[in-house]
This record gives sequence, structure tokens and C-alpha cells, in this order.
Amino acid sequence: MRFTHDTLAQQVRFGSGTVGDALAEVTAGAQRIMLLCTPRESERAAAITAGLPVALAYHDVAMHVPIEVADRARTAAADAQADLLLCFGGGSAIGLAKAVALTSSLPIVAVPTTYSGSEATSVWGLTEDGRKTTGVDPRVAPRAIVYDAELTLGLPVATSTTSGLNALAHCVDAMWGPRADPIDRVLAAESARALRDGLPAVSADPSGLPGREQVLYAAYLAATAFSSAGSGLHHKICHVLGGAFDLPHAPTHAAVLPHVLAFNATAAPEAEARLAAAFGADGAVAGLAALYAELGGVRPLRDLGMAENDIDPAVEAIAPLVPSGNPRPVTSADLHRILSAAWSGAAPGTV
Repeated sequence: MRFTHDTLAQQVRFGSGTVGDALAEVTAGAQRIMLLCTPRESERAAAITAGLPVALAYHDVAMHVPIEVADRARTAAADAQADLLLCFGGGSAIGLAKAVALTSSLPIVAVPTTYSGSEATSVWGLTEDGRKTTGVDPRVAPRAIVYDAELTLGLPVATSTTSGLNALAHCVDAMWGPRADPIDRVLAAESARALRDGLPAVSADPSGLPGREQVLYAAYLAATAFSSAGSGLHHKICHVLGGAFDLPHAPTHAAVLPHVLAFNATAAPEAEARLAAAFGADGAVAGLAALYAELGGVRPLRDLGMAENDIDPAVEAIAPLVPSGNPRPVTSADLHRILSAAWSGAAPGTV
């Protein structure tokens, strides 16, 4: 056994009902905070940060972080003389804070209200001319994360489900990403176990905290493993789809995941066995299918805004990005089958 594992330097504060006290502590010393959140979250974010030195509340947030949106936020941060970026919300707000930090080196404190996991990674993404570019840079990793499951209580069950399945996609890619190691696989397996228990609990009792705490805990573990392992085949596919066709982030991951898992599982027996055990099933593909069925299924790509004639150009864009260390070789024909099945909603491995 020989591997190198890098761990991000982050403080994680986890506790339901603790966001106010935790924020006061992790932002201590900041004098001019730039608060980034969507307009929908603005009122709640303002109430939670009322006692902090917020110099600018910024709400120009967009999915997939278009470059023009990032440029406006960078200018606003400079004009406000911000010394700390505080992002409140889901992946879009966190992604925008990362885009600002990438060019300014400003520290980030993240308060996630979904299960995207972006707060736990050093991965950034920007979209320009329909192409989403991602990279890894330690400057964009939040120095502190405040997890408070009470902040997710307003997240509808359907949104919670797709956001949680996005976290599960991090688990799967962490099993065989280009830098995957034994530590990543342990974290990913525990995350998958917590998601398997937590997501049905959220569905059964949306106002209860135990299920949401499990999913939030799982989202952190999954993203930590993914940040270390790097983007595998699944994320390469979804980043192209999101950037090129402006598809919703989490639902796209949920639609594609079963098909990538079915494609790779037979060529990665150790990872397959770990995921099967986490799902409490005889096989990883069957376990994931059972979880999807219990959660009511997900929408195929055709229902998310992707046209069938988008499949060919998507394959062309994805093919050069396929990780060389994927458990099995990937041809353009393979990609076409994966996308066709995800587009139509066919059973994994049947197209």
C-alpha cells in the first residue's frame, strides 16, 4: 500500500441551532465582510448575520458561475474593500465566492443550506461561451464551514433528494477518481451509508432534524473524499452538460449517476463492494436503484431541458475529458449509450 493523501485545512462547525454563535467565532477579526447569497436567501442571511460587520450584501448569483457574473462580483468585492467572503446558500453562492477568492485570495467562510458539498472542496468552476471550466486551487477552499441542519428545513423534499444524490455522485467518483486513495474510499463509503439512511428519513419526515443531519454530515464526507480523489467520469460528463446546455446542477447529477455507476462497477470490484455494503444490497447498481425507487425516482435529462440532438455534441465535448485512469476504457460509443440512457430514463446498463 502506497499513496499520498492531501487534507484541506478547514474548521468544521456542526450543530443544529448553532449558526449564530458559530459564525461570530469563525469570522472574528474580519472588519468588512462581503455576504454572498441569492435574492431568495437574502432576508434569512441578513437576519443570521445581523451582528457581523457586513460591508456588502451581494445577490447577483447564477448557476454554473458565468464568467461575467464572476467578474462583477470580483469588482464589487474590491470596491467594498472586503476582507472576508461569507457565502450563504447552495453551490451557486459558494461557487461565486470561490470565483472571487481565486483572483483575490480573500478567505471564505461557508454556510451551506443544501447538500452540494462545494464548501468542502478546493474545486472551482466557471462557465464561458457555453463551456464550463473547472480547476483546483487551495485559495478557493473555505477556511471554515458552519453546518446547521435547521437551515435545511425549508428545502423541499424533491430538492433535498436531488441535492443529496449530487452528494452521492461525489461518493461514487471518489471511489475511482484520478487521485483516489484508501482514505477517500472509506470516507465515500461512510457518506453513502449516511445518505442511504438519511435521504429516506428526510422524505418521510421533512420537518425532522435527524435525517437532515445525516445527509448534511454525508455531504461533507462525500465532498472531502471527492476533493482529494478528483473528478471522475461522472463529473466530467455533468460539467459538460451543465455548461453547454444550462441544465440544473443537482438534477443532472441525479439523472446521470446510475448509468456511470453501471458502466464502471464491473471493472472496479473493490469500489463496487464498498458501495454495495453501504447501500445494504447485494450489488452497488441494485442498491442505488432501490434507493432511487424509495425516493420516488428522478427526472431523465430530456425532462431537464436537454434535447435528443444535443447528445452527439455532448459526446464530442466529453470524449477528450475522460480521465485516463477510469476503471475501464471509455469510447465515444460508450458515452453515447450512457447519455442516451440518462436522456430517456432507461434502466442503467440496458441501452
